[in-house]
Amino acid sequence: MKRTNKHIGSNFDDFLKEEGILEEAQAAAMKKVIAFKISKIMKEKNISKSRMTMRMHMKSRAQLNRLLDPTNQSVTLLTLEKAANALGKHLQLQLV
Repeated sequence: MKRTNKHIGSNFDDFLKEEGILEEAQAAAMKKVIAFKISKIMKEKNISKSRMTMRMHMKSRAQLNRLLDPTNQSVTLLTLEKAANALGKHLQLQLV
């Protein structure tokens, strides 16, 4: 039996690449994971947003809110490093 739909069985990454949005989708997914992990660790360690802001040496809690916002993709490596240190963790970045 011959398949008539050329998209059946195709890879979703291939579809995103064809649409020109693969990198954007990957970045959005990574930011959501990072925001979730930071929030989860804060909750596990019972660290409030105010306390986290102080540990990260930030001037306002709004900066922390941007970091924890899963839709805000404008986060720097320095901010991620500060967050990791404030939580007693290490930031590890890999190209795979």
